[in-house]
Amino acid sequence: MAVDSGSARRTALVVGASRNLGLAISGQLLRRGWDVVATVRGHEPEDLRRIAQESGSALTVERLDITEQEQIAGLRERLGGLSLDLLFVNAGITDEDRPVGEVSTEVFTEVMVTNALSPMRVVEALGDLVAPSGTIAVMSSRQGSVSFNTRGGHEVYRASKAALNQLMRSYAARHHDDKRTLLLTHPGWVKTELGGPGAPVEVEESAHGVVDVVERHAGDGGLQFLDYRDQVVPW
Repeated sequence: MAVDSGSARRTALVVGASRNLGLAISGQLLRRGWDVVATVRGHEPEDLRRIAQESGSALTVERLDITEQEQIAGLRERLGGLSLDLLFVNAGITDEDRPVGEVSTEVFTEVMVTNALSPMRVVEALGDLVAPSGTIAVMSSRQGSVSFNTRGGHEVYRASKAALNQLMRSYAARHHDDKRTLLLTHPGWVKTELGGPGAPVEVEESAHGVVDVVERHAGDGGLQFLDYRDQVVPW
């Protein structure tokens, strides 16, 4: 592992770090002096390999497909007694923008399992590694906000993020005596495969803001839904 539990350096586990926001968030944390365990689903991408080489022993790469429960359990076993200051679950897929009645059961299930169920399985399985003063953060979206949905569109994706938000609310309620900070983060409309080439926010700008929010709210306790500019997102 990149660090042991007795180290003064902060340690983060970033789940879903192979590209785009997950990769950029890992890079931001490393540049700020964190040790990072980053997970990838398949082969280690070149960009992550380069960051690993530049960071020396500060970055460890693990394999994880969050839709496979046995892989989550395997990662938990490999991490052993590692103490985390941050568990950041970054995951998300989308589907074609069409009314829900036109979406196949298979696509609906895939989006819901990937965007809502699987991140919560990671939180449930790995949350106990997070120190009492640490943070559990999950990448959400303002498209999961019921209040903000005045235009429709991307119905299954919206529903999956709303489900994720609700599940985190339930997790917070079940752990109401827990002192750890819980965050749902909205990264902005980011120029990725998900956001499209017309999105106004660059990946690095979003990642910088997301990590700022994580660091600023460390120790707050409770659950908050915040965007990358540290603005509250309505439920």
